[in-house]
Amino acid sequence: MAGKAADTTGSSKNNTAEPAAASMADVYNGELTPLQRHVAFFDRNKDGIIYPAETYQGFRAIGCGVALSAAAAVFVNGGLGPKTIPENEKTVAFKLPIYVKNIHKGKHGSDSGVYDSNGRFVPEKFEEIFKKHAHTRPDALTGKELQEMLQKNREPKDLKGWLGGFTEWKVLYSLCKDKDGFLHKDTVRAVYDGSLFERLEQERKSKKESSKKK
Repeated sequence: MAGKAADTTGSSKNNTAEPAAASMADVYNGELTPLQRHVAFFDRNKDGIIYPAETYQGFRAIGCGVALSAAAAVFVNGGLGPKTIPENEKTVAFKLPIYVKNIHKGKHGSDSGVYDSNGRFVPEKFEEIFKKHAHTRPDALTGKELQEMLQKNREPKDLKGWLGGFTEWKVLYSLCKDKDGFLHKDTVRAVYDGSLFERLEQERKSKKESSKKK
């Protein structure tokens, strides 16, 4: 009898955990906001929650080195995770989960404003980036112009927000600038809807497969 009671209790716990996990994954049943699409790439198992290990895997998948990917996992999840935890949700502090459904709550300051407070894409703000800072070419940014934009976006006493923006843009520039040092407008646009990450991952996979055949 005691054995049966233990089994029942264990089953109850599992049943409780499964619906909880499923409810987080429900975010993918509807239309995602552009900001949710942006981070969904890093939700490698599509359960609606991004853990540091998944952030690390995502950065490695798009071509970042081991050290940068590890640092990004700690920095990104540590900065965004606590802000996205649903009310009344119990989570172990050191796991640093990011909840895709609430990613808009993790939006940092000193940014471009291309995402609004609900995670929606604002076309006017996107165009503003290039109108204000693309001095050399109208459809691309140089490293110097990117630095200028980051300085202009910086809000007083917002070191954390500025550092977040600085890291995101510098990684993007490092991965995606062309041979002449330009970061193209269509590349930046693809970042905002998350499609760039998938493209980078596929390009890396194709290169690996090609090198194996040689």
